[in-house]
Amino acid sequence: MPNRTSRLALAAAGVTVVLWASAFVSIRSAGAAYSPGALALGRLLAGSLALGTVLLVRREGMPPRAAWPGIAVSGLLWFGVYMVVLNWGEQEVDAGTAAMVVNIGPILIALLGAKVLGEALPPRLLAGMGVSFAGAVAVGLSMSGEGHASLLGVALCLLAAIAYAGGVVAQKPALAHGSALQVTTFGCLVGTVACLPFTGQLVAEVGRAPLSATLNMVYLGVFPTALAFTTWAYALARTTAGRMGATTYAVPALVVLMAWTFLGELPGPLTLGGGALCLAGVAISRSRPRALAEPSAATE
Repeated sequence: MPNRTSRLALAAAGVTVVLWASAFVSIRSAGAAYSPGALALGRLLAGSLALGTVLLVRREGMPPRAAWPGIAVSGLLWFGVYMVVLNWGEQEVDAGTAAMVVNIGPILIALLGAKVLGEALPPRLLAGMGVSFAGAVAVGLSMSGEGHASLLGVALCLLAAIAYAGGVVAQKPALAHGSALQVTTFGCLVGTVACLPFTGQLVAEVGRAPLSATLNMVYLGVFPTALAFTTWAYALARTTAGRMGATTYAVPALVVLMAWTFLGELPGPLTLGGGALCLAGVAISRSRPRALAEPSAATE
């Protein structure tokens, strides 16, 4: 049973990173027609509607009172601040710089998890994260090209990384009391409420945005938000925050493959090498020492 649970958690994490990688393509389209706050609010409204519908069908109801502190903090930081600030930051810097700065997030998650949650920092996790971060930097450098990077943009991306890390670490204790669906649904609702000041912008921009941009915004809400954040929460409840954070280093590699497959953007050697490093680092961080993975014959 533990092995089956571990496999299900790994599969859930896989769904999350694939959908989060796909979000970069949709953000490129929607972000051209919607301002950062309006895009975040539209995405969260679509996500809240999808999650709320599933919650009602499953009749899971309200999460326990003990889960609410973590839900409130993660909803405000991750669903609210992170989405708005990241959208804004990506308008101020090139995609490569944004990717490099935001990928500080998993490192912050591991450090905060150790400090706040008392999680261990095994050598393989630290080594894997180092390899993956080097890969993320390589992918970012290859994407930068002749792009631009303002001080404001870098600061916004750094704030996004901090909000992401804080949201993940706050969410972990909530999952000890509420289900993945409950924690995700009400976290998304908290983020939606926090973004309501952008309602006027969203209403104005919906009227003039092309249909493709609006459909991409809805896609962002239903799949990379509603579905991917739920599968993330399911996996996070069954492993450490640091290990889950390290898993997201697979996203840059998947973005490279998706851009190659769907957009015809042929990656160069530096991009391919960086993507390979990202995946290698994830494999290292999720591996376990052989002595722990295999029980000795004396115990059988």
